[in-house]
Parts: sequence; structure tokens; C-alpha cells
Amino acid sequence: MYEILAENNLCTYYELDQQPGQTIKEHYLGDRFAYLDAPGITEKLQTFRDENSVHLRFHIPAMHCSSCIWLLENFGRISPGILRSQVDFIHKQFLVVYNPAIVSLRKIVESLTLIGYEPELNLQQLSKVPEKKKSRIRIIRIGVAGFAFGNIMLLSFPEYLAETRSAIEFSRTFGYLNLLLSFPVFFFSSWEFIGSAIKSFRQKAINIDVPLAIGIIAIFLRSVYEVLSGSGPGYFDSMTGLVFFMLIGRNFQDKTFSWLSFERDYNSYLPIAVTRLKGIKEESVAVNDLQVNDRIILRNQDIIPADITLLSEQADVDYSFITGESRPVTCLRGERVFAGARILGTPAEALVQKQVSQSYITQLWNQSPAGKTFISGFSRLTSVISKWFIAVTLLVAVGGWWYWYPIEPARAINAFTSVLVIACACALALSAPFTFGNMLRILGRNGIYLRNAAVIEKLADIRTVVFDKTGTLTVPEVISNAWSGNKLTLPELDAIRSVAAASNHPLSRQLANSIQGSIIPVSSVVELPGMGIQGNSGGLSIFLGKSEYCNAPEQVASDSSVVHVSVNGKYYGFFKSANAYRKGVLDLMHNLKSDRIQLAILSGDNDSERQRLTELTGQSENLHFNQRPEDKLKYIRELQHKSSGVLMAGDGLNDAGALFQSDVGLAVAADVNNFSPACDGILTGNQLVNLADLLAYARSGIRIIIVSFIISLLYNAFGLYYAVTGNLSPMFAAILMPISTTSLVLFTVLSSSYKARSLGFVAKP
Repeated sequence: MYEILAENNLCTYYELDQQPGQTIKEHYLGDRFAYLDAPGITEKLQTFRDENSVHLRFHIPAMHCSSCIWLLENFGRISPGILRSQVDFIHKQFLVVYNPAIVSLRKIVESLTLIGYEPELNLQQLSKVPEKKKSRIRIIRIGVAGFAFGNIMLLSFPEYLAETRSAIEFSRTFGYLNLLLSFPVFFFSSWEFIGSAIKSFRQKAINIDVPLAIGIIAIFLRSVYEVLSGSGPGYFDSMTGLVFFMLIGRNFQDKTFSWLSFERDYNSYLPIAVTRLKGIKEESVAVNDLQVNDRIILRNQDIIPADITLLSEQADVDYSFITGESRPVTCLRGERVFAGARILGTPAEALVQKQVSQSYITQLWNQSPAGKTFISGFSRLTSVISKWFIAVTLLVAVGGWWYWYPIEPARAINAFTSVLVIACACALALSAPFTFGNMLRILGRNGIYLRNAAVIEKLADIRTVVFDKTGTLTVPEVISNAWSGNKLTLPELDAIRSVAAASNHPLSRQLANSIQGSIIPVSSVVELPGMGIQGNSGGLSIFLGKSEYCNAPEQVASDSSVVHVSVNGKYYGFFKSANAYRKGVLDLMHNLKSDRIQLAILSGDNDSERQRLTELTGQSENLHFNQRPEDKLKYIRELQHKSSGVLMAGDGLNDAGALFQSDVGLAVAADVNNFSPACDGILTGNQLVNLADLLAYARSGIRIIIVSFIISLLYNAFGLYYAVTGNLSPMFAAILMPISTTSLVLFTVLSSSYKARSLGFVAKP
């Protein structure tokens, strides 16, 4: 951007005004970040400090492209006192080093917010326990195995192509080099499998690593014997290749989306600090330091950090994240308001009733189960197979040696080693990791982020899907308003919109946003809290609000979702607000029912939209309204007692218990980096309509793995038959083993990719 301006001599734009448009923005921010001036806040957020510098690390969700990186890394040019700024784009982290004598933490955050990169600041950051540095031992093992495998393959070419005595002598020299290269692979890289096998024996159990370990040891010992005795070059290429590919498979399986947090808690929703009143003086205080009977000020859009009693005459409160109720509630003086709600409109004064650690939001979160355990069906299957596999493999190997030794000792050794080499269960062990790993990658590219491979396996068994309504099936903050009454002219619509826009009430603002038209001047505005607003606009006298305020006939029904309208003293009708449902929800419900999936909807709202939901789902049963968080949790538990395979899709803290209790909990979020309850997966809002395809994709993944299991077992049976006859040399067996493994891995990856494309999931690079 700077280069374009410079090349066209447009840099004087920044000299027209030292703060172009910024004065209004700074005024808009007001005291929003005043709490950052509170003593101790900087100390809790800083990562390092000395006499002249403070180091801070922010998470900035709005960071999206190389232009963002350039702007943030040049942040010092627009904010004096910044000594250094550095971006970690992958994790959306922003490191700032600043001089506290020149600039404050508050000023830095305000400057970032003004240029569109507001940092994510919440209570969880203050209580976060530093994570231990992740072990890189497996990456090192992969590197060592890959280096040795590649070089051994090159050094083995003389053996593959040897025809003359000199070439044979040359291959012997390379055999010793291969032996040296194999040592770090055998004693270091392969320890993940050999060590696991040893542990399983100590625990008197057999896991899938046992046959892998035996195969690795058999190839290594036979290869060492051949090189040292001069009877052959050994099979170090096969051994190192086996270890290399197996480690990649394990790493692929364990690799998840580390930049997402699936273990959020309520602290990541609460602010860091709040404004407290001491007499007539305001001060910022950390939320954790709030005490019972503290008086606090809560402004528009502020999160209520603790259970409070309202001291102001009234306040509009948004409980949607806690209860699921999408419509604001008007609370009066003396009413109890619970933590986690949000203040709308006029600032409110309140008295703290409970500390944060004892508030309603804490109790709500603690309803979630402490944890869920899931043992993969494929892990159980491979465990069972491995027990029989190793027994059969050893029996066949010993039987082949026993049969051939009296007849031909060389063939006996050949048969014994070939059986152990070719019957390695690596292909069996790699099928699930590579299939699920590739599926995780493809889904992540499409805005569906699953915690791990086990979630895919659980998705394949889903038989019941339960939806939260508000924010899940509906689009957050998008409200449609249906008009009932006299036909309105364009001037009347403009006047209604203008008067509605002059109100602080959330319903009025939603109404103004939903009406297409112009905003024209309004005069003589009078707003009666709890009743409505009146004003003159475009030569018309407009009344908006409750039915009695607008002189509505007695037979006209009224509820909290209705705004009545009177024009020039005459009652015209009313606007009834309704949630806007996500595009494609109707098709989603149809596709789920076509797959014989049972549907249910749990809503914290009243039943005003029962008819619309009945039309969407094609059923009138299993629609539950006025559901509290504990009701949702109880419903999921009851479903699980009746049948297995229950999926819950929700978006708010009110869904946390149900999400955690369900077999699969999917959190629907507009921004996957913002708060979402602890869950098994996070979906961007536009991907919810692809839930039926997600379930179908999970089922196809299971089928792909089963087919690969069958292929692997058939291959082993075929290989064992030829190996036990002694006609299959260990060299040929060692070559066949990685070929079969690679082909099986390609089958799983290509099959899962093809199925993804057929369902509309694009495997983007």
C-alpha cells in the first residue's frame, strides 16, 4: 500500500491532517480500555520487563494476510514508544516491545483497535498457566530416519545392479556404511515402537507396536549378520524406510490444529477489568479483585463479570450467551442480574453480590462433565488383531524354520526371517492414521475443525442430532421484521426508521436496521423507558413501542418481540421481529432425515417460532422451548440412556454442558478464534448446513479403513504363504513390504480425498 502511494506521489495525504478522522474514533473508544491503566494489569499481561522495555504478546484474530503482517511489524511508525513489533502469523500472535516511559499499555491497545487490529483480552489470559514447550523428539526421529533412509537407498544401488567382481567389492564397502547409518535409526528413531512394545510386555499386554518392533528387530539383526559375515548387504533400506514411514504416520495422526483452542473456559469470555466506584471516583480494577458489595459501572456492550444487583432505575440486558434467549430483557432497580450477560444501551450502576469464582457463570460451566473418555474402535480392533497376528506370525516363522532346518538349514533361516519381515503389520497400523489424518486436513481447509481423529470415528455412529436455535440455526444479530397493518408509504417508512434509530432500545435499533430507506432529521424526541419512543420526522408524528403507548386496539396481541406503530395519532399496525435462519437450513434438515437421523431442537427462547421450526424440520415433536442450560444437559443425558450416538450443535455458554455431555459436541462460531465452549469440534457458521455431508464423510472414512484392513490381511496371507516355503528371499520380502505399505497409504489418502470432492469438500492446498 505504501509503495503504491509513494510511486504516485500521494504520500502527502498523511500530511493533510495529523490525525485524519481519528479524533472521532478516539472519542468513540472513550473509556473502553481505561481498565488497562489499573495497577497490576500490565504486570499480569507482560512476558518480560526491564528498566527500559516491556514485552507483551497479544492474540489478534483480525490478522489475515501479508498486508496485516507488514502493517503490524511497522506499528512503531504510527505509535511512538514502540521499540519492536513482530508477528507470528500462524498463531495470530503479535509481540510488542515498548518503552513504558513514552507509551502505556492502554494507548497501545487503543492504537491497535483504531487501525482494525483489536487484541483479544480476557480474564483467561491472566490465569493462564504457561504451557510446557512441546517435545520435538518425534520430529528429530523422523529427520534422522529420513536422512538415513535416503542415503542407504543411494548406497544400496551397487548391490541392486552388481554384475562384476569389482562392483560386488564396492557394494561390500557400502554395506558397512549402511550399517553405520542404521545404528541411529535402530537405537533412536525406532525406540518409539520398540519401547512401546517393551512396556506392553511389562504390563502383560500386547499392542500393535509389538509385531512392528519384532519386524524391525528381525530385519536389523539379519542385516547385521549378513554384512558382518559377508554373506549379503543386508536390508537396512527396508528397515529405515519402515521406521521413517511409520513415524510420519504417527505424526500425521497426532497433528491437530494447534492454533485453535478446544478447551476454552468461561474466563475467556469475561473482561480483564471493570470500573469500580469509590465514592464519586471511578477506578479500574481487575475482575478477580472484585469483592462483594463493590459498586461498579457497566457501559454499553460491557460483559457483567459477577452476579450483581441493579442500582440504576433500569437496564437492557442481553442474556443470549447464557440462556439462549435472543431478545433483550429489561431489568429494573433491585433485580438480580447474573454474570455473563451483556449491558445494552444506557450505562448502569450495580452492586456486586458474588465474587467471580462463585457466580452463576461459574456454576453453569461446572455443570459440564469433568471429561469424556473414548476408546477408538479401530484401536480396539488393531489391539485384538495384533494379539493374534503376533502369535500366528511367530508360529508360522518357527514352523517354517522347524520344517526346513533338517532339510536345508539356509532355507530354514531364509523362511524364518522372510516371514517376520513380510508379515509386519505396518500397513494395518497405518490405515487409520493416514485416512483420518487426511480427512482432518481436508475438513480443516473447509472450516470444520475437529479435535482429533477419534471425533471422526464417533461422527460415523451419530444417530441423533440436537440443535440449539439461537446463534446456531439462526444468524447472530440478524433479525427480520414482518409488518402487519396498514400499507406504509416510503415517507412513512423513512420517518419510522429515523425515529427508531434515535432510540437506545435494542428492538428499536434492530427495527431501524431492518427497514430499507433513508435516515432523516428527527425532532421533539421523547423516550419513556419500558414504554416506547416518540418523535417528529418528515412532517409526521411517530410513536413506537408497546401497544398501550401507541393506542393499539385491545384485541391486538402484544409480546416482547412486537413494536407497535402510531402515525399522527392513528394506530397503523406492528412489526414482529423474528430470527433470520441460516441459508440452507431447510435442506440440512431434509438431508439429515433422509439419512434416518433423529432431530431435536432446544431453544432458550419462547415458542413464538414453533410454526417456523415445524416447517423447517418437518416435525412438530422434539421441539423444546424455554430451555435453561441445565434442561439442555438433562435432555442430552436422557437421549443417551435411550440410544447411543448423540450429537449436539450449539454456540453459547448455555450449551456448554450439553456440548460436553453429548457423544460429539460441535460449537458453531462466526470466528473460530473467538470464544466457544469446550467441544469436540468447531464449525464456521456457513459450514453448519454441511453437517449431513460431514456425517456421510465420516461413515465413508470408516469404510475406507475397513477395505484397507482387508487388503492388508490378504497381502499378509499371500506373503506368508510364499515366505514359509523358503522361496521368498528376505531381500524381496523387504522390498515388497514398503511397496505394499506405500500403496495402501496411497489408497487411503486418495480414496478419502476423492470422497471429499464428491461431497463438496474441496481439498485446498
